[in-house]
Amino acid sequence: MRCLNVLILPVPSASSITVTVTGIAEFVAGIFRSTQQQTLILMSSLTLQSKFKLSDGNEIPVLGFGDSVVRFVFVKIVPMQFIGTYELDGQDAYKSVMWALEVNTHCKPYDHCIAHTDTLQAGYRHIDSAEWYENERECGRAIQDFCAETGTPRAEIFYTTKLKNNAGVAATRKAIRKSLAECGLGYIDLYLIHGPWGGPQARKDAWEAIVEAQKEGIVKSIGISTFGVGHMRELLETGLPAPAVHQIDLHPFMTRSEIVKFSTEHGMTLEAWGSLARGMRMKHPYILELATKYRKQPAHIFLRYSLQKGFVPLVKSSSQNRIIDNTHIFDFELSTEEVVQLDSSNENLVTDWDPTDSP
Repeated sequence: MRCLNVLILPVPSASSITVTVTGIAEFVAGIFRSTQQQTLILMSSLTLQSKFKLSDGNEIPVLGFGDSVVRFVFVKIVPMQFIGTYELDGQDAYKSVMWALEVNTHCKPYDHCIAHTDTLQAGYRHIDSAEWYENERECGRAIQDFCAETGTPRAEIFYTTKLKNNAGVAATRKAIRKSLAECGLGYIDLYLIHGPWGGPQARKDAWEAIVEAQKEGIVKSIGISTFGVGHMRELLETGLPAPAVHQIDLHPFMTRSEIVKFSTEHGMTLEAWGSLARGMRMKHPYILELATKYRKQPAHIFLRYSLQKGFVPLVKSSSQNRIIDNTHIFDFELSTEEVVQLDSSNENLVTDWDPTDSP
């Protein structure tokens, strides 16, 4: 069955819930009869430790923590309010990842509390980095130190990094091994092509090397980032294995319905970077209305929306309080009508960069 929605499978304990990504096209069509109103209903028992099952059989935690430094993008520049994200130097990246891994989700926002030994397992277990961010070493060291200090197995931490340049098979092989050495984690859970630049042959060459790395076992799952439908179609036509993950900017004001539909129909789980719209729509009337109704912060509405769409939202912050606060999204649920209404807020808002129509 083609992949697009999720089914919650019964499991022994809520702390180990696994969400299996499976065919949603028929499910959505039967409920909404409209590709503009695709939504996912997730059980309220989801927790920070819940996972989606990828098309390759691996599992990915439902909420990710990312440290990004975006410098200059050598692709078509589109109109936007600004270019870039929060720039974290090495030490800030290390501290932020440690805070994320140690988060005690029982703490209230702004209580300045970190988990003690008996609650350390409550933290984020999904860390997102990239060669471009220049913090792979710090992210990897934070994961290693956390695991050593707490006895947490490396296998419990899902680590993502990304290819900076699509510069050929040999260059991609070299980049993968460099990223592996930088993080020092023994293997990479998810490796992505960071963007579609370079043209069809450059994308094919990079993907060939990434598929090769997956076969070697140094990369567990593979995927793409910020690809347009044309880019994905070209990649699938090469006959190489399809991506398991597509990471792209998704939020109520950038729904990308065609890209979402194509990705999910071809078995890709969607990760949402920019899931908070870079803070640009926190005062939107409907966001504020829902925040008031559920006694939540506007950011929680964005993140809960993402979860209920079946996306894996990525959040980032150098603030310990915000890192904790962003996990408080598992104790409420938006209605189907509210998710549909949020979908209708789409305005194709570009908050950072958009190479989806690059050659």
